[in-house]
Amino acid sequence: MPWSKLKTDEVTVRRTKLLALRRQGVRYDDARVEALGYANPGAARKDVVRALEVHRDEEAAEVSAYRQQENERLDALLEAAWPSATTPSPIFSKDGEIVGEALDMRAVDTVIRLIDRRAKLNGLDMPAKSELAGPGGGALRIGAAGLAELTTLINAAGECDEPETPDAGEDDD
Repeated sequence: MPWSKLKTDEVTVRRTKLLALRRQGVRYDDARVEALGYANPGAARKDVVRALEVHRDEEAAEVSAYRQQENERLDALLEAAWPSATTPSPIFSKDGEIVGEALDMRAVDTVIRLIDRRAKLNGLDMPAKSELAGPGGGALRIGAAGLAELTTLINAAGECDEPETPDAGEDDD
């Protein structure tokens, strides 16, 4: 059953006060938080999470509306540039005769930039995820390591270039 308008307003006021206290650095187990009507620190913590989720949903809706608007603008620009980028135009000689056909390379460049912008806007160009693993696919321990240990790890990965040293190029004979 949905909350009444009064209950919704009370929760909003209480969450607002709780968030203000948290911004000031007040801990969940502080008496001021308890005075807002929370039964325990866990209840206050859950309420902060709920408040943040509500704002995240509102922000996601705004981002979605903005993305849709930008996609519509890109559609209009792409529609205008597409014919020039895909239909060859005649090339005329000095005396006015057609000597060939060519695409408008500036229009092609514009179309490519619009497509690139759309891919970025919609997250299509997200970087590939990669994971580092130790020998045999196990966990890779990271900590303070010397050059010799790092070289050993690189060799185990199969891609090792000899590290340059200050006296590179001198023979050790």
